[in-house]
Amino acid sequence: MTETDSSLADTTADFATADLYDVHEDALQSVSLQLLNLGGKPRFTGSIRTVRCYRDNGIVKALLNSPGDGSVLVVDGGGSLDSALMGDLIAAAAVHNGWSGVVINGAIRDRVAIGTLELGVKALGSNPRKSAKAGEGQVDGVVEFGGVIFVPGRTLWSDEDGILVER
Repeated sequence: MTETDSSLADTTADFATADLYDVHEDALQSVSLQLLNLGGKPRFTGSIRTVRCYRDNGIVKALLNSPGDGSVLVVDGGGSLDSALMGDLIAAAAVHNGWSGVVINGAIRDRVAIGTLELGVKALGSNPRKSAKAGEGQVDGVVEFGGVIFVPGRTLWSDEDGILVER
């Protein structure tokens, strides 16, 4: 981030992604994938952690059951809607452990219950089918979807208009 864009660091409380983009266009990437707002917290921001997994939420469960410190977990499930990568119990653990939000390039389940939790959740949709629990996948690697590169440690902002990610 350049010195001009350093004011981005001060946008963790009250923000609108459209306004952020207007002011900091060169420092931000905008996710083009149309993810649904499924959590009880429509606006969320935090430092990025990542998981890459396919139809296996073992790593997602382990991470969200550990301290989140206000981070956002970005899960690249390969866009699969075949099974859910997060349900209400894992989402409740995320709230309990201080995660700000979860962005899933894939499906969740228990969306009514998740919608009542104080957690930002964006995903492609839902499927009641649970996923495998083998723990296969990769943690904190660079992932890419929706035209955006998600780098662990960079900041993500999400609201009703979409998702922005620090370059």
